[in-house]
Amino acid sequence: MVEKARRSLVESDERGNPTPQWEVFVRAEAADPMRHVGSVAAASATEAHEHASRLFGWDAADVWLCPAEAVERYSTRGLATDTEDEESRVSEGADGKPEVQDA
Repeated sequence: MVEKARRSLVESDERGNPTPQWEVFVRAEAADPMRHVGSVAAASATEAHEHASRLFGWDAADVWLCPAEAVERYSTRGLATDTEDEESRVSEGADGKPEVQDA
């Protein structure tokens, strides 16, 4: 049995950057699924598209942007880089025995 992670809502103000944030999704080729590749800070969608295209999607078929404030985030940790409070994760190994993975 796999222990489920205990996640809580991450407040958006934890990013520490006053510039609007945009989540970036790309599709490499038309038949591929969209995948989240990161985020960019930009004052407008047009500026965010320019940044995202340079960083993540210069050869992608599609680049989608979503205002980060519209995304509800649930995590076992905050968005800060401090990992001191992260919990260990328990998963089932190939042999069926639990394995502990430090966060």
